[in-house]
Amino acid sequence: MPLTLYNTLTRHKESFEPLEPGKVRMYCCGVTVYDYCHLGHARSYIVWDTVRRYLQWRGYDVRYVQNFTDIDDKILNRARAEGSTMQDVAERYTQSYFEDMARLNILEADAYPRATHTLDGIKRLIHELEQKGYAYPAEGDVYYTVRNFPEYGRLSGRRLEDMKAGASGRVEADPEAQKKQDPFDFALWKAAKPGEPAWESPWGEGRPGWHIECSAMVREAFRTPDGTLADTIDIHVGGADLVFPHHENEIAQSEAVTGKPLAQYWLHNGMVNVGGEKMSKSLGNFTTIRQLLDAPDAPDPMALRLFVLQAQYRKPIDFTEEAIASAKNSWETLQDGLLFGYQYGKQLGWTDTDDSSFGNPEYMRIPSESEAVQRFQESMDDDFNTPGAIAILFELAKALQKEGNLLVHQGKASTDAQIIREQWQTLVCLAQVLGLEAKPSTEPQQADSPTDAEIEDLIQQRQEARKAKNFAESDRIRDELKAKGIILVDQPGGITTWHRS
Repeated sequence: MPLTLYNTLTRHKESFEPLEPGKVRMYCCGVTVYDYCHLGHARSYIVWDTVRRYLQWRGYDVRYVQNFTDIDDKILNRARAEGSTMQDVAERYTQSYFEDMARLNILEADAYPRATHTLDGIKRLIHELEQKGYAYPAEGDVYYTVRNFPEYGRLSGRRLEDMKAGASGRVEADPEAQKKQDPFDFALWKAAKPGEPAWESPWGEGRPGWHIECSAMVREAFRTPDGTLADTIDIHVGGADLVFPHHENEIAQSEAVTGKPLAQYWLHNGMVNVGGEKMSKSLGNFTTIRQLLDAPDAPDPMALRLFVLQAQYRKPIDFTEEAIASAKNSWETLQDGLLFGYQYGKQLGWTDTDDSSFGNPEYMRIPSESEAVQRFQESMDDDFNTPGAIAILFELAKALQKEGNLLVHQGKASTDAQIIREQWQTLVCLAQVLGLEAKPSTEPQQADSPTDAEIEDLIQQRQEARKAKNFAESDRIRDELKAKGIILVDQPGGITTWHRS
């Protein structure tokens, strides 16, 4: 089955065929760095991180680029409120972005272009638009002539006749509207205002508009080896709230200059909703990633990642306490499966449990023809159907959980140790494709935790107490060990086994 993607541009699923066989060029619209990232951002970047991971697992060489918008009214407003500078605010929240994403096991992009580092490319693109009759200067500003681009609205499915001007939410108030030749025109360059950062340009001092930044950064970030600017990339992604006007305007800007598609495939993730409304800073209904993960009863970051991936990426998801609680429970099941090898490998006779490479997917070889792998790929090939893929992970985890219970209570498994090993490695490798990983705790053993020899000695004392029918002493020893995290399992024949909880 070929990999199929839902292309927002065509509104149906299409077989994926990269421009260059075996290679994928993928661009993701990043954050405007003026505040901490919220759960809506978490969803978007978890989704695209997973898509990237899956493409790599399928054998593609992926170049993944994600920008930072570090010039924006929101950044300037935060700087004024704090008595700071645009650069200081942008740097602080760029760093917080990396901290938050690392907690969610989101791989770093191959490049993070910034608007302030792409000013020459931005000015070059505006100049080309002006030369081709798609842009005009007006009192230090420069605007894009929307009506000169006949295909405007193709991505969003909107027609100019049906739209209201200024729908972006970033369009400034009416003084600028008077400079425009048409209400639908949007700013490519904004004239300097008193007290704001500004850069030299052929149109006077100023700063770029929001939309032109990404068009320029795509061209620069995917240059060919000989230095030629990129015209077309394979996949352009972002949140559904960016379809219009941001991505619509990107297409208009880029394609007016190159005459070629900006991207072959446009993918958009659904929103995180709270009480039926999109989570956003403007509505004030947002929860930041660090607020959630630093709360007293915080979920494991992997539980948050699982919460996101248990929904189809294009659909909205509702953020509720119940949904997070359910994700926490689900993660515990999956985590038990992922840790199975560390807990039971020695008991099953696996000889490499003390090797430094043990548990590392890079050293695992899983059978590609196995039913679990085939079904996982079939789900993910269907427009990255992560709910279907996760269902397969749970089947593997629960099978391992069952074997673990048998090992604890009966001292032996019901399946061959090598088959169990394949099941565990398959789970670990497939889970990693979704960015779901678990490692044994590296915290030092508690000071009062008994050694293995001390445990065996107490078990012997308990056996003697039971033989003497001193059941109170027997129970006391069992409870003492339980309080220290040692679980005893009495088996037929008077045998007692134990494990650390």
